[in-house]
Amino acid sequence: MKILIVSHYFWPEQFRINDLACELKARGHEVSVLTGMPNYPNGKLFDGYSWWKKRYDDMDGVPIYRTPMFLRRQGRGWQLALNYFSFVLFGCLLAPWYFRNQLFDVVFVYEPSPFTVGVPAMLMRKLKKAPMLFWVQDLWPESLTAAGAVHSYFVLKAVGHMVRWIYRHCDRVLVQSEAFVEPAVAAGAERERTIYYPNWAESFYRPLPAKDIQDVSLPEGFKVMFAGNMGEAQSLETIVAAADRLKGEPEIQWVMIGDGRRCDWMQQEVQRLGLERHVHFFGRFPAEAMPEFFAHADALLVTLKSDEVFAHTIPSKVQSYMACGKPVLAALNGEGARVIEEAGAGIAVGAGDDKHLAEAVLKLYHMPVEQRRAMGEKGRDYYDKHFEREMLVARLEQWMRDVAEEGLCES
Repeated sequence: MKILIVSHYFWPEQFRINDLACELKARGHEVSVLTGMPNYPNGKLFDGYSWWKKRYDDMDGVPIYRTPMFLRRQGRGWQLALNYFSFVLFGCLLAPWYFRNQLFDVVFVYEPSPFTVGVPAMLMRKLKKAPMLFWVQDLWPESLTAAGAVHSYFVLKAVGHMVRWIYRHCDRVLVQSEAFVEPAVAAGAERERTIYYPNWAESFYRPLPAKDIQDVSLPEGFKVMFAGNMGEAQSLETIVAAADRLKGEPEIQWVMIGDGRRCDWMQQEVQRLGLERHVHFFGRFPAEAMPEFFAHADALLVTLKSDEVFAHTIPSKVQSYMACGKPVLAALNGEGARVIEEAGAGIAVGAGDDKHLAEAVLKLYHMPVEQRRAMGEKGRDYYDKHFEREMLVARLEQWMRDVAEEGLCES
């Protein structure tokens, strides 16, 4: 098949869509990508890129067509709005030119926010008469208010109309959590076209044999490790408060890997509370390096804000953590907590509950090593059954073939 992927984010930014594009190409499909200039998560262009430089790119043989866009910068509301809508504008202007001599069997949209990525995809759906599959990672407009980006009633109402319009032009709506189905249908998706399709972890996420574990210079002690974006949604204040509660336990060390718009705030809070000996920041690393870091951790941490929309979400790091066979500590509500508890992969407490998070850390700390290892093994077993990469990509591949044969649905 000839597949056009439309994504606001793409390599060298670290998102799961990169892995999907490579796997589809490895399976013999012709894959092209429409995306923006890489600047996530810190709002600065990656080295070697500019508004007018490297508009055409290549990732392991996958051609990438890039549009100019206003950068995220500090991630303020107006800056994000310009970032989102500049991709819409330039995507709609340039995509017909970029792909003027190409035909596609399907258009595949990856949406971890913003939902506006669907607009240029819809244009290509119409021009190329290719059915569109839309993979929803974040619910809109709910995510806008949950992340604190938008509060205006009129803006949210306008966004709601846009979301409904996009949903009604999707030939399939894929949702990363079963709890997304009803909100997506309520927002305009056709129920019979809406399918649960979870995230997976890249194949390099796996338990590492001892001989493959390198020294990564982490602090000594019981290491609770967080990896990924450090933004508003991640409730970093919960981690700081839990660390403050446990500052009398010198063996317990909090390891933060990644960056994001609230990383500076967290570092300042750690200094203000005198937690420098307990909370350590290691910056951002390539995703391929994560299994080595995880191998040194005693527990892997995932947190989200207490908000209804986040309760519907399974954070993608949950799959990565479980794939590596380590106990998972979670401070979140809803689907993510359910998966961890159902798997027996760790301990989940309520979102924002720093007191019970601190107690969960102590419980794991005092737990026999064999019991923690058994938790990690249960997580890996659950991952293999529900989130295994080859199984999920094959499932998507079949859906793509199905919609390509059916053609466009009536909108």
